[in-house]
Amino acid sequence: MAGDFSRRSQDFMAMLRNLSREEILDVLSEGLCPHCEDVIEARVYNLHQKFLDGESSDDVISPKRRLNSYAHTLNSWRSPQVVESTYSGRPKVLVTPSSINNKRPVFNHSNYEIPLSDGLSRSVVGNGLSEEQKELSRFGQVGRRKDFVYYEKVNGKETNILKGLELHTRVFNPDEQREIVEFVYTLQRMGQKGQLRARTYSEPRKWMKGKGRVTMQFGCCYNYAVDKDGNPPGIIRDGEVDPLPPLFKKMIRRMVRWHVLPPTCVPNSCIVNIYDEGDCIPPHIDHHDFVRPFCTVSFLAECNILFGTSLKIINPGEFSGPFSLPLPLGSVLILNGNGADVAKHCVPSVPAKRISITFRKMDDRKLPFAYTPDPELSAIEPFVPPSSDKSRIQHHLKDGGNDNHDKSEYRAESGNKGFSNEDEFPPLGKGSSSNRRSQR
Repeated sequence: MAGDFSRRSQDFMAMLRNLSREEILDVLSEGLCPHCEDVIEARVYNLHQKFLDGESSDDVISPKRRLNSYAHTLNSWRSPQVVESTYSGRPKVLVTPSSINNKRPVFNHSNYEIPLSDGLSRSVVGNGLSEEQKELSRFGQVGRRKDFVYYEKVNGKETNILKGLELHTRVFNPDEQREIVEFVYTLQRMGQKGQLRARTYSEPRKWMKGKGRVTMQFGCCYNYAVDKDGNPPGIIRDGEVDPLPPLFKKMIRRMVRWHVLPPTCVPNSCIVNIYDEGDCIPPHIDHHDFVRPFCTVSFLAECNILFGTSLKIINPGEFSGPFSLPLPLGSVLILNGNGADVAKHCVPSVPAKRISITFRKMDDRKLPFAYTPDPELSAIEPFVPPSSDKSRIQHHLKDGGNDNHDKSEYRAESGNKGFSNEDEFPPLGKGSSSNRRSQR
């Protein structure tokens, strides 16, 4: 009897070693409430820590729910190609026993110092390199595309409506993306419990398709429409929201240091968008209470962003426009010039759970009355490579990095129609023959 029990125990442990945390969690947490699910998740985490040493943190998201092409995404950090990816299902958040606390009375941002190194992640390279060598290697892997061209007639003149648009890929690697996503979910839980200032967190009722994305704003209170007090759209100078969390300030420092954002336009506010499947952002031009450039960072699921002087609403959450751009995971899209002020942009209904963080600098004339400059965001010095690498890095920045894209220009035809297939609705680097202009 004892021998049978011992053999069954060994078989059970062998089975556990072949399962990920999430596969175990799926079985144990079926039908439980969210709180009990968190407790089970914490225990499964401890079980792996105790018995399954060496298990990768990649299992935070279940294999059957993670990005279908996640392996390709990991490779994209080493390759200059933009990789398409899809995602389905709700990601799990890694919960430890110390984080299960339903009565945290005061939100103190300083408690959330999640590491975000400027050097290399352990998933990309091993030890043995100096911090400067690590940063140089990561900095050199960033892909930069700045050659977006799409012509439309504006005031009777052929105009490149995408001038000023930039896409920087591989700015945040998969490990960093996970840390940022987990932190966003922590903030969301706090907002749901009333632990953030009232205007910081918003979770509207989903009354129709495309409506209901969760938003969190830090640094300033921004009004999307005239509110109940009669305040117009724009920054509410006496509105109170939470300050930028330390992790978001680290992201800003990374982007300025790595020549993604200019040191003359350091963001001091941000808006976090948490999309469920089907959520969208309708066509708009960002309010001029925020100076240019501003940027959006993408997480969890890739989606397309549309640009055009006239973007049509087809159905709830469905839009059409002349130019579509995929946003890779961990990438930063810079909006400036015509790309920010002439072309409208929108995000159609997303195919899966997605998070974006939009960082913006407020116009000095619109700063909140209680605003004080953050010393952590002052005097950020852009990364300067060792002298032996300066010429190579300067070439890298000037020519748009190491991404090899088709640099064809695009021309919009008269009228704006809905697109029904890939050739009519060109993704990044591709266009129909009728829209293509040879680059001179």
